[in-house]
Amino acid sequence: MKAVITVTGKDSMGIIAGVAGKCAELGANIVDISQSVLQEYFAMIMLADIDELNVDFAQFVDELEAFGEQKGLSVQAMHEDIFNTMHHI
Repeated sequence: MKAVITVTGKDSMGIIAGVAGKCAELGANIVDISQSVLQEYFAMIMLADIDELNVDFAQFVDELEAFGEQKGLSVQAMHEDIFNTMHHI
């Protein structure tokens, strides 16, 4: 199983490291990442393997959102099944 994680906000040093560290702490393994900085704005999409989570998925989502709030970022995680269903034509 995988999760799609999006991160947006004002650019600052350590965003990728912080989100990656939080994912590792919760048992998620990042398998792909894309990020851009547009002037002072940061945007990132990560794909994470969540087969080895040490918390349930709802708690994973909540902890990433809380981490984002602490850093002044919007961090959202969506299960790949929901993401695929939303984007299926």
